[in-house]
Amino acid sequence: MIAPVRPEHPNRLERAAASLTRAAVRVPGLRRVLLSRVVALPGYWLATACAFVWGTILFGRHRSSHGLHVIHHLPRWSFGRGGTTIGAVYLTRDALSDRVLEHEAVHREQWRRYGLSLPVLYLAAGRVARTNRFEVEAGLEKGGYA
Repeated sequence: MIAPVRPEHPNRLERAAASLTRAAVRVPGLRRVLLSRVVALPGYWLATACAFVWGTILFGRHRSSHGLHVIHHLPRWSFGRGGTTIGAVYLTRDALSDRVLEHEAVHREQWRRYGLSLPVLYLAAGRVARTNRFEVEAGLEKGGYA
């Protein structure tokens, strides 16, 4: 059985991401550069391509819905939680309800806005969904967190 996650005890990866985020904010202009469309969009495209290749080599089934490339019927070890959005690709086994896909479409927009900075920012926000600003923005109920 997995122990419950307590928000007051972030893991090493979360602490490292939070430290990296705080350090980047202190560098004048770095935040503006990392989050500019010129940097964020290529990161979004790269993440999308990598996720698409990942889902394809694992023989996932592909369909499009809610502005996402949905690759499903994947092994459970190949993504996080019930499914994971990377760029414009949603990887899952069978979490395909409209509500979940609406939730994941918000994550797609977050990838477009933040590019490859999103994984670091997401980790820094913590793994507890109800306190993670990216999950809250996507809708906790739609994502199955509430």
